[in-house]
Amino acid sequence: MGYLVTTRGRLRLPATQENDAFHAAVQAMTGRDGWFHPDDEPATSLADLATYAAASLEREGDLLVLATDEDGDPKWSAQATAFYVALAPFVGDGVVSFIGEDEETWTYTYAADGLTQNGVNGWDGAAEPFGEPAPDEQPAPAPAPRARRRWFGRG
Repeated sequence: MGYLVTTRGRLRLPATQENDAFHAAVQAMTGRDGWFHPDDEPATSLADLATYAAASLEREGDLLVLATDEDGDPKWSAQATAFYVALAPFVGDGVVSFIGEDEETWTYTYAADGLTQNGVNGWDGAAEPFGEPAPDEQPAPAPAPRARRRWFGRG
């Protein structure tokens, strides 16, 4: 059960801030719906936590490289949202892209002023992290009927 996602991205997070980002993510994820339970399965790094956010994580210098967690069970939850939101104050820039099992796509774009979600999260239907489900797009109105032309009218 759960909503499978494919993940990929790169975030600029200096190694000197990783410990602070880790503790912020643990705090944000704890108590939310998901599979991470700090008392049952202690995590010691962002890479450990990323597995609960549908991703694997590797450090390359100042970059965190995220990919689909092929060795685990890459499913979305409120904890996954919390993980990515908690990283925002520590990330200088970057983008993480997601494709849901229903082909819904969304991205988290990080910049100095925070995180922006583009697209609708396929798991909860929200257009922003922890937002309300986005309203369904209404179909375009039908065009007004055209006046009937009389090509061969009698005078």
